[in-house]
Amino acid sequence: MFSRRTSALAVAGVAGLTLGAAAMYVARPKLLPAARLYCKSLSSWIFSKRARPIMRPPAALGAPQTGLSVDPSRYPTVRRGEVVETLHGVRVADPYRWLEEPDAEETRAFVDSQNALTSEVLRQCDTREQFKQLFTALYDYPKFGVPFKAGSRYYYYHNSGLQQQYVIYSTSSPDSPKPPQLFFDPNALSADGTTALSNMSWSEDGGLAAYSLSSGGSDWNCIQVLRVDQTGAQPPAPLDDKLELVKFSCMEWTHDNRGFFYNRYPDPASRPSSLGTETDISTHQQLCYHVVGTPQSSDPVIWAMPDHPTWNSGAGVTEDGRYLLLYVTEGCQPANRLYVADMAALGRREDGGVDWGTYDFFKGSRRLPLVPLVDDFRGSFSVVANEGPTFYVKTNLGAPRYRIVRIDDVMNPGPPESWPDHIPQHDKDVLKGALALQGDALVLHYMRDVASVMQLRSLTRGSLLRELPLPGVGSVGSMSGDRKGSELFFSFTSFVEPGAIYRLDTAPGCPPEPALFRRTQLSVPHDPAEFVTKQVFVPSRDGTRIPLFIVHRAGLTLSGSSPTLLYGYGGFNIALTPGFSASRLAFMRGYNGVFAQANLRGGGEYGTEWRDAGSKHNKQNVFDDFQACAEYLISCGYCSPSTLTIQGGSNGGLLVAACANQRPDLFACVLGQVGVMDMLRFHRFTIGHAWTTDYGNPDDPDDFAAILPYSPLHNVRLPAGGSRQYPAFMLATGDHDDRVVPLHSLKLAATLQHQLAGEGARQQLQQQEGQGQQQQQDGGSSGGEDGPPQRNPLLLRVEVKAGHGAGKPTDKIIAETADLFAFAAKCMRASW
Repeated sequence: MFSRRTSALAVAGVAGLTLGAAAMYVARPKLLPAARLYCKSLSSWIFSKRARPIMRPPAALGAPQTGLSVDPSRYPTVRRGEVVETLHGVRVADPYRWLEEPDAEETRAFVDSQNALTSEVLRQCDTREQFKQLFTALYDYPKFGVPFKAGSRYYYYHNSGLQQQYVIYSTSSPDSPKPPQLFFDPNALSADGTTALSNMSWSEDGGLAAYSLSSGGSDWNCIQVLRVDQTGAQPPAPLDDKLELVKFSCMEWTHDNRGFFYNRYPDPASRPSSLGTETDISTHQQLCYHVVGTPQSSDPVIWAMPDHPTWNSGAGVTEDGRYLLLYVTEGCQPANRLYVADMAALGRREDGGVDWGTYDFFKGSRRLPLVPLVDDFRGSFSVVANEGPTFYVKTNLGAPRYRIVRIDDVMNPGPPESWPDHIPQHDKDVLKGALALQGDALVLHYMRDVASVMQLRSLTRGSLLRELPLPGVGSVGSMSGDRKGSELFFSFTSFVEPGAIYRLDTAPGCPPEPALFRRTQLSVPHDPAEFVTKQVFVPSRDGTRIPLFIVHRAGLTLSGSSPTLLYGYGGFNIALTPGFSASRLAFMRGYNGVFAQANLRGGGEYGTEWRDAGSKHNKQNVFDDFQACAEYLISCGYCSPSTLTIQGGSNGGLLVAACANQRPDLFACVLGQVGVMDMLRFHRFTIGHAWTTDYGNPDDPDDFAAILPYSPLHNVRLPAGGSRQYPAFMLATGDHDDRVVPLHSLKLAATLQHQLAGEGARQQLQQQEGQGQQQQQDGGSSGGEDGPPQRNPLLLRVEVKAGHGAGKPTDKIIAETADLFAFAAKCMRASW
């Protein structure tokens, strides 16, 4: 977040696979596959002339036996259907298609039986309670968001430690000696803490605040409005406004304080009893304008895209209040269209407000007079600031590491290629954000080898005024400030420090460097100096150097036996930067563990070229990078395959599942959270169609040929040698995850159990070893009468009233984290 205002461009791209549970996930911007091939062997596949996927052979070696064992007979019996499709000439069976019906009794029974087995196995994890206690103690510390100003008052988000949801406090000044006042507490809205505040946006004068609520972790939101007493003498008063069917929405006020822009969708066709459990594809988003005090039914549609139902949009208003900015995105690519309208030239009502009804997309008498600044998806464009008709725009057009260009007259812009550089692209560093303050101040946030760097520049000249020193190697998080003031607040954190908030005043005569405003302190003794953080660069399969952060206690002996957690994401232009996590600190303290974070291709660590090198037909590079990092940790003596766990969520869930298929011998345990596992059908549910810009479209034969060889569900096969089994698996999802719907995890869990511990395993053993043959290969166990060799557990954990991660209450975060980390520790035979 780079100001108190909603970033329309960020909101327009929220269809990405990002996550929000702080203890479990790293990627936290505003804004992110399951059938089995029906064949007995690779040679039996029928390929069309249009799609010829090159399938990988079964893994050469199996995973080590872990500290947990589940006999194959303990897995629930799961019905296999007879759905078979021919896709681009390839016959593909989908025996668990019925698990795509979330409210069906059979699906509910499947989830209940899987959760029951998981609970039984978790009871064997004898350090679970110890980890939970330590994690809870480390998580129980006061957490503060950066202060921001709205109207005449300052606000900030705060959690006292174990509150289910963050609350908002208000104060007359950041330095006020008076205690801050509680402004809004979402914890009072539900007994179990599953109603979460998604966003809040204040009117220009600060007298009104629109806020959006989600329930049970769903992406669906309801917007309501508060009237604000800016003296602070009275609590905010709720108004009658209530806007439903809101999702991936901006909330941008016009400066007349009459209303705001927001996004809504049509009613889901399935009409679920609880929004968030449906799998209906999300299309035909609309941008609407709401006048406070009027019913939603009267809100005009300002923008719609009936010819492009999968596109998204968002609105912004320049800080002088004059120009409306319309951002349009297609999927999750770092590219957007950008239009502008001069609101001073729009028709008015008798009361002086803009007559937005005149410009209703469907019912209005005329169309909104938009000037197209960018009318295609050639690059990303985000307005940083304007001085009247002169606009400063951050873009990656011709600049994969981003630059800032200048438009001299926004109403006569010319083509984007004609806009001159205002701040050219850096030779190496990636421009992550830009925030204009009062006067001529412009703060830039760069990323240099995955660590934050800040500069202060002249807005009008673009020239460097000075570098802004930071306390060390770490990450700048939220930034707040606007052109009405000279004050900047920003947060800074690292792997082993919960961080601090810094303050900079750019007014003449003020200190030139950021000053500490508030340091975050854990509630238990903690000395960051007891831990070592280092960054190495690991050569991937093709020689590309992959950044890898490694964190552990000082004095660690590299004996190859340390329990190690390797985390990755690798997609959607998202950079994994250094950040504090109480769960990882608990892992390092409780088990003397090692934490490693890989910065894989597909992310945004080095700009859009780095992203492109791990997207679509280059996706295998991401898996190669992650496997190279695992091999590095093993070769350097941090761990062995028996003590290595891999973890990823969302797109990272796809990552760890695919790597387990390809190299099961490298890992003891796989923690896959809310992962995309069915790469042939992901685009058919909720917002999944937006991900084709990263994965490709399975309906395209060339993309299909690239996707099928790594799709997690379609490549579950017994390893050819060694133990012939997979690592231990814990797949975690939520029943209200309408970003990556639960069917992905459900279908993969059923497939893992069938292919590795059920009848599918027996069939593969017969094919690989010969009918009835009972022998061991490379010291591994045989099939035949002994049955499948899989003993490492293959488990599924489904959380009730939980979604993709954002808004998850604290008690659910703690419970899930304790389950996953204690499971991994037991698998790695880690002692407390």
